[in-house]
Amino acid sequence: MEVLNELCDEEICMEAEIENNESGGENLDESLLSLSERVANILLRGSESNDRTQTEDIYDLPDIICLKIQRYKGETSDGQINGEGVASFHGGHEYKGIFSKGLMEGFGTFTQADGVKYEGDFVCNLPMGQGTFTWLDGSTYTGDISRGIRHGRGTYKCPRTGMSYSGQWDHSKRHGKGKVYYDEDQTSWYDGDWVVNKRDGWGERGYPSGNTYTGEWRNNLRHGEGTMNWTKLRQQYVGSWKDGVQHGLGTHTWFLKRIDGSQYAQSNQYSGEFFEGQRHGKGIFYYAGGAIYTGEWRNNKKHGQGKLTARSGRVFECDFDDDLILASLNEDRASLPLVAIAGILPLSDNDSKILGSDMAFNIQVLLNKIPQRDRETERMKVESVVMSQHVELRLIFGFYSKLGLSSRSSPPDNIFLLSHLQFWRLLKDCNIHRHSVTLTQIERLIREDRGVAKTCSPFTFMPLHEFLMGLVTVAYYIYREDLVSEKHLLAACFSKLMTNDVLPNARNVKGLLFSQPDVTQEALKYLSKCWEIFQYFCRIYSAHSDETSMTCRHLLRMFKDLGLFDQRLTTTTLLEFLIAEHCLSDNWPSRVDLEIVFLEFFEVLLGCAELKFQQVFDEPEESTVQIVTDSQTTEAEEASGEEEAEATAEHVQEEENDPVPKMESEEDEPEEPEEPQPADFLEDHSKEKMSEHESRDHQEPSTIQQFFTHCFFPAVEHHVLVTRKMEKLAEAVQNTKEPEAIISLYEDEEPESEDT
Repeated sequence: MEVLNELCDEEICMEAEIENNESGGENLDESLLSLSERVANILLRGSESNDRTQTEDIYDLPDIICLKIQRYKGETSDGQINGEGVASFHGGHEYKGIFSKGLMEGFGTFTQADGVKYEGDFVCNLPMGQGTFTWLDGSTYTGDISRGIRHGRGTYKCPRTGMSYSGQWDHSKRHGKGKVYYDEDQTSWYDGDWVVNKRDGWGERGYPSGNTYTGEWRNNLRHGEGTMNWTKLRQQYVGSWKDGVQHGLGTHTWFLKRIDGSQYAQSNQYSGEFFEGQRHGKGIFYYAGGAIYTGEWRNNKKHGQGKLTARSGRVFECDFDDDLILASLNEDRASLPLVAIAGILPLSDNDSKILGSDMAFNIQVLLNKIPQRDRETERMKVESVVMSQHVELRLIFGFYSKLGLSSRSSPPDNIFLLSHLQFWRLLKDCNIHRHSVTLTQIERLIREDRGVAKTCSPFTFMPLHEFLMGLVTVAYYIYREDLVSEKHLLAACFSKLMTNDVLPNARNVKGLLFSQPDVTQEALKYLSKCWEIFQYFCRIYSAHSDETSMTCRHLLRMFKDLGLFDQRLTTTTLLEFLIAEHCLSDNWPSRVDLEIVFLEFFEVLLGCAELKFQQVFDEPEESTVQIVTDSQTTEAEEASGEEEAEATAEHVQEEENDPVPKMESEEDEPEEPEEPQPADFLEDHSKEKMSEHESRDHQEPSTIQQFFTHCFFPAVEHHVLVTRKMEKLAEAVQNTKEPEAIISLYEDEEPESEDT
């Protein structure tokens, strides 16, 4: 089969920077002129020369000229021009404004004979301060002026071409921060750093095609780290650039447009080395169908040693030449086109004959627990059960994958993948955690079956086939003992899970995070920061364990360490909440060491926000120190509660053969109109307070806001600061025996304000 190669017909937007030297005359010594003869010695903007081409929208710096008064009408003082007046000069120039001792001084308007006009401040005959230059074609510059040139902040506009620049200037050059529009429709633009009229530093570039680049620049070219998005082609590159093209390490993604309900493992993606805009060196290509190629590349093609991993897990180590397999190192195979290997492999023992490409899951770890002679039958039976429920399973998957997402947060490729946070919510809605198994244990079992050792982030996505594999795994571990006598164990377990747990309960969302949309949108603002805090305390409390996790005991300890307990929120109320959320059972003393996942941790915090609702709004001005002080009033209660707890306790199109999309050329672009040359850990979480007269529905999001920004986050920050201080003190004790040195260190580490 011929390798597919889709050429990228990218709309090219080209830009060229035009450099022009400033033209000027000799500096005129004003002392050579009498005050009556010299009224002006200024920098004027010259008009367009007759031999200037129409593509050069550049105005030269004016010469320094000497103007002699031909006529004057206005105020005088002691024989000198002084005050407001109008002066006409030889050559047809005119000034109307303020004079002081014969000089243009103050606000005024100077109009050249050819119509070019300056209106603004004058100092000693020089445009200085704030002013506006206006040219015959309507072009204007408004902003800071220093000795007749643009210097400071200002805006240049050319209505004839639509070009405009607003930002910083240095000696009449764009220099610093600024934004330029190159056309009237404002479809071609740049916003970022400038160095001597060139894009240099960090900035964002928008092209008429709709494509955008955000990242580093040097000498008008993409250079450094940056991200390019090809909107119409639905492609993205994130990584290193050199002289305008991809060069170095980077990741190129081809986003696949889906119809509603369809799913693939991922979009096509290459991650690895680039050389002068092509995939070249070592890299990994992830196919949308689930296959993976890892190995060497040359000129956008696989070339050299590589390894192909099919979606089922089957691995081929091969030599490649110009995208074709020369030899398989671990299997005697004829040379085949790459397409025949990457996604449409001949069916092996691990390939599904029943499920579609997006549903085919790998349960080899479970099959290994079954006698070998029955494995193929077991696999086909459980796949048949899954297939019989595929409509409901897809609906459930789609429902939970959109949970918590607003209409504006849809992914660019229309793929709604299920996050682990949403998967945990599904399991809790289906009461899986009531089968004497925690969500942490379920997560660990799924990770082991997938061969993944690291704890998954709640934001990690799982495609449809991993979701199905997870449900089959859950079904096996919670029902295997009850159905051990069944002939087809995996199929029987999955059928019972669907009948008893999933179908009756799925899509009936419970819990505090996702059940109320207004609460959800407010709570999600603090999700990422709380995940960092969760990991932080897991590391602290599991320092001597092989795996970081959080237990109910750890949660109680964290609340005590942070000083969150008070008269409203006590150890008893927290335990009652954990029992209500089924993190603990009624015989909690014997199960206080059960682990909790991040979803349960976060919903406990949301519950605490609700419990503290009245206190937060009664005492909105309390600082972190006050919160800690309040907690000390119930220290005995906390200690007793803690002591009690401790005492009892595939889309297979070969888009990797597509050449990298053609760059928006920076060197060969048609000339764009240029302006004329002359002329650690926690954040500040302070929020606005909410009116007490608003309704309860509107108060709930504010309750969450008040709890996190005025209670929980400050308490964590205080704990981190104290912990670091104690660590330094402990280190000082080990390194010195001088009490004065230790006291000095402690005083140096004192925060500037107790509010921190």
